[in-house]
Amino acid sequence: MRVAFVSLFTPGYGMTPARKRTWQFARGLTERGHEVVWLCSRWWGGEHDTFEEDGIAYRSVVVDPAPTTFAAKLPAAIRRVAPDVVHAVNSPPTCGLGATVAGTLTRTPVLVDWWRDHPNDAHGRYGPLARSADLLTAPSRTTKTRVREHGASGEAVRLLPGSIDMDLAREAPVDDRFDVIYSRRLDRHANVETFLLALAELRGRDWRAAVIGDGPEREVTEATAADLRIADRVHFLGDLPLEERVSILKGTHVAVGTATWETFPMELLWALACGCVGLVEYQADSSAHELVEGRRRGRLVTSPSELADEIVAVAELERRSVDEAFASYDHGAVMNRQIDAYRSLLNDG
Repeated sequence: MRVAFVSLFTPGYGMTPARKRTWQFARGLTERGHEVVWLCSRWWGGEHDTFEEDGIAYRSVVVDPAPTTFAAKLPAAIRRVAPDVVHAVNSPPTCGLGATVAGTLTRTPVLVDWWRDHPNDAHGRYGPLARSADLLTAPSRTTKTRVREHGASGEAVRLLPGSIDMDLAREAPVDDRFDVIYSRRLDRHANVETFLLALAELRGRDWRAAVIGDGPEREVTEATAADLRIADRVHFLGDLPLEERVSILKGTHVAVGTATWETFPMELLWALACGCVGLVEYQADSSAHELVEGRRRGRLVTSPSELADEIVAVAELERRSVDEAFASYDHGAVMNRQIDAYRSLLNDG
């Protein structure tokens, strides 16, 4: 199968969660022997129009990342590539609309992967994009709801979550230094304060806690721990390589998610797959609750006090170092779902 990825920006402009997701899909296809061409703006040096890396053939549609010009040139670019299916992204929406127009002109089915509504986008163009794509994918039910609000039918949106390496979750060594953990980038959405307030309510109990991650809010977060007089019991570990994070998660009993915004909670997914009990504070702009709803080893809370109570309550649950219930989130399993989506488009055509 030949797939044309349409995304104005690539990881060559800097890795973001959305770009990493697209890159992982592209790499997964090449590893299975499919041909991938990524139509983008030129992010590499030199005057040549093509660049190949990790089995992906990048082709510059424009030199500078101008969405309108990029969209206007897409029909000719897609015609030259002659793909079986086009995989576009929702942001910027002008580029996604260009892909759907090109798909109509070239009679090529177009899938649009919708990561999130970007605050810098022209949101008025989201509606036409949601309605014109042949199929849409979204990482969570929360995002799927928003895509439907833009006008897509429910049947046109498939869930395609983030993915992990279950073999790593199974085989990594166990580091059992901690009982409860928070793992995420420490930015303005992290809301680690709820986690720390809950721990402060449990000063009289025996626990060992850690915060994995770095970011602009780390200094403030460490100061909060000091103000709550628990700084000596909460270890701020900073950024750690994935293998080290997985080992710590495998040895930890409880993982907490309190972020106010989370398109897809990758760190929480890793924690749950590594056997942690998941405690999530419900937030309207986060999909984290979706990973724990209805699970015996998962609870939803709405306040630091409730979080503290649940940390105590789940102590009775057995400790695990892996949870096979999350094998459906393995890279291979999610890639199968992605390929099934492409094939459904080709069969419908």
